[in-house]
Amino acid sequence: MSYTEDDPNEIAVPVHRGAHIADPGPLGLAAFALTTFILSCANAGFISVEAEAAVFGVALFYGGLTQLAAGMWEFLKGNVFGATAFSSYGAFWLSFWYLVTYTAEEMGAERHVGVGIFLLAWTIFTVYMWFASTRISAALFVTFSVLLAAFVFLTLGALLEQTGLTRVGGYFGLAAAAGAWYTSAAGVLSTTFGRVVLPTGPR
Repeated sequence: MSYTEDDPNEIAVPVHRGAHIADPGPLGLAAFALTTFILSCANAGFISVEAEAAVFGVALFYGGLTQLAAGMWEFLKGNVFGATAFSSYGAFWLSFWYLVTYTAEEMGAERHVGVGIFLLAWTIFTVYMWFASTRISAALFVTFSVLLAAFVFLTLGALLEQTGLTRVGGYFGLAAAAGAWYTSAAGVLSTTFGRVVLPTGPR
């Protein structure tokens, strides 16, 4: 927080950190939701493996770079949770894009192990973000709950090479996308209409 100092005779008016920046939360959530939705459609078996390639460009530009930018803006606003979540999951999508595009074939027969460890690491991160979400809103808590379940099943599906577990992870991923979209829409609509349109629940 800073204070105006133009005229010593004027009353100092507090200027809150990042007050000039619009809330980046809805953007970050929308980027996460859309990218997660497309990939989860593939994981759940609703689209073919070949069609899964449709997510790569979205993972790079929307889920990755756009969400990372939202995280940087959250830093400016002093929102530690939002900054950590958006920056990290933005990096997740960027690393996912790089993994599938450039390194997946190099892993050969051990690809499932590499992908499984990759997903396990993100599962661990999601555990404490899920715990922190209990202090934000009910909508985010539900979103992180199903996201955590998605990561658990996707990790097990990769390590054990069980398509059925991966499909369950895809279903939970679709639920996480729906929760993130809902929370994003709640932020956009409340700002636009100046009142609560979609409730997100108490902390």
